[in-house]
Amino acid sequence: MSGVDTTGGRTGRVGVGVIGAGVISGTYLENMTRFADLEVLFVADLDLDRAKAQAETYGVPGHGTVDELLAIDEIEIVVNLTIPAVHAEVGRQIIAAGKNVWSEKPLALDHESARDLLAAAEAAGVRVACAPDTVLGAGIQTAMRAIARGDIGQPLTATTMFHVPGPESWHPNPDFLFALGAGPLFDMGPYYVTTLVHAFGSASRVSAVSSKSFDTRSIGSGPRAGQTFPVEVPTHHAALIEFAGGQSAQSTFSFQNALPRMGFVEISGTEGTLVLPDPNTFEGDSSLWRFGHDEPETLTAAGSTYGRGSGVLDLARAIRGGDTERASGAVASHVLDVLLAISSAAEQGAPVAVESAVQQPVPLDEDWDPSAATL
Repeated sequence: MSGVDTTGGRTGRVGVGVIGAGVISGTYLENMTRFADLEVLFVADLDLDRAKAQAETYGVPGHGTVDELLAIDEIEIVVNLTIPAVHAEVGRQIIAAGKNVWSEKPLALDHESARDLLAAAEAAGVRVACAPDTVLGAGIQTAMRAIARGDIGQPLTATTMFHVPGPESWHPNPDFLFALGAGPLFDMGPYYVTTLVHAFGSASRVSAVSSKSFDTRSIGSGPRAGQTFPVEVPTHHAALIEFAGGQSAQSTFSFQNALPRMGFVEISGTEGTLVLPDPNTFEGDSSLWRFGHDEPETLTAAGSTYGRGSGVLDLARAIRGGDTERASGAVASHVLDVLLAISSAAEQGAPVAVESAVQQPVPLDEDWDPSAATL
């Protein structure tokens, strides 16, 4: 959290508005309307009928345009679920209206846009937070608490892997997943790199190679099945990430593997290795392997499994309490810097420094309960 007072002097439940009524909005709205500390007041979309449908489905009292949403004083947090290309632009519009931002990933598509967004929030006395909030789920948080209490000793290294053939086989409109700002690195990388930042703190340098298996791909399902589309970005990345604390991680992100292997995160230390659950989920147990033991110890996940929207709640409680939100814009901006460094290192054929740094987030308490009324 910055030095600016962002509590606003308000008390009680925090009013929330949602911009973007696409598929992902359903998951957010289903959860946020169940959180006692949030009051979802409005859904906005360019497609007014779609905004109305989502509002009616989830019992939200208001729906309409973005301007109408931003004019509502009771709305303190705006959830930005627009397409990635306009995340930063819409975020600045929200900040200009004096409201706090929760953004779907990515925060922006480049360093400058992300930093400008955070600077604008600082100047306006509001906050920016960003997905993924899967890192706040019971699965990853149980692992983070284990690392913090020394279960693996001093953390040293990590290995992460996301390998799939590609989403074009099942997604009816997969073009955007192979366009600038997407691909496996920017679509799935945030889940893995955010987990590493929570475990190790700031990254400092990246080396990488990348490749693209095909210049075009064919859609495998839906009304456009059989159509081809261009592949604009690399579809495989192999990275070595060095961290300021001396740790390192080797990470691969791929849309060109016939054998799917995903959700793979291992973190090793001086006393053992922790196998984490899939960072794209909110649950899952961890396995702790200790030196000298033939079998692992299962660390049963404890905490919240509510899903997307948990980060909005953490932001709301942080605003009221004057605390630091865990899925902060600063963390998201640093993660973006790491992903961009991976891309640049592969293009340049040389290591690239990560210029930003961020405070390592503190794990949630085991009894953190999104459903509780605390405000």
